[in-house]
Amino acid sequence: MSSPQKRVLCLHGYSQNASMFSKKLAALRQQLPEVELVFIDALHVLQPVDLPAPSQMGYFSGFDSEPPSKEPQRGWWKTQNVQSIAAGLEVTLAQLKDVLKEQGVFNGVLGFSQGAVLAALLSGLLEKPETYPLFLEDGKAVHPPLFVSDSSLAGTRLMPILLYFLVNSLLTPNFKTPTLHVIGHNDIIVTPERSQSLIDASLNGRVEFHDGGHFVPSKTAWRKFLAEYIRNPSANTPGPNGIKPASNDRTTFSEPVTPILE
Repeated sequence: MSSPQKRVLCLHGYSQNASMFSKKLAALRQQLPEVELVFIDALHVLQPVDLPAPSQMGYFSGFDSEPPSKEPQRGWWKTQNVQSIAAGLEVTLAQLKDVLKEQGVFNGVLGFSQGAVLAALLSGLLEKPETYPLFLEDGKAVHPPLFVSDSSLAGTRLMPILLYFLVNSLLTPNFKTPTLHVIGHNDIIVTPERSQSLIDASLNGRVEFHDGGHFVPSKTAWRKFLAEYIRNPSANTPGPNGIKPASNDRTTFSEPVTPILE
């Protein structure tokens, strides 16, 4: 069996773990036999007190809307006092640095929800590593830039202080990493409007919508599209609805948007 032609780092959502995310993407993995999807666990194991009440879900970047499994639920950071502290983010950034150093070269990163925020931060860190010196190794970035695939990506509004600082330092006024933003029209946890600021900052960004909620779309048309994007992020691949994207197209959520039918 030939070795994979590409490797993609996969970052799960808040209250998920690597095993859960791998199962959710099982159909996509089958669509991409030539690509190795590498799933890693966040280091922070969540306790009941770390999980938000339903009334607070909108403040938390990437809370998983599905029932928990028996496996440990994890997060890349814990949000305390609603928006004041991203507890453990420094530990997570150190973890990512070690993964990139020790597990070889990656071509891209795929993140869901809180993991999508982290994927965007990682792209900024690899473009502007001097902004966060702890991510440097001998004065250089530990890894070349990646392409990014984000699903249900939370924006900067109501982000904790350290996270907000990093987003504004690394991703504004813009970042160049090719990025796919996948947005659910009926997502009530990370609403489409919350993704606008990061979409606006993405110079090589592409936005695709599905008519569902807070999940990675998995119907046949979506699997085929995501697989083709991962194979060649720079190609003008038709979307899940068969329509090719317009060049330099930017969606503003205050304007009417036609949903993609799965």
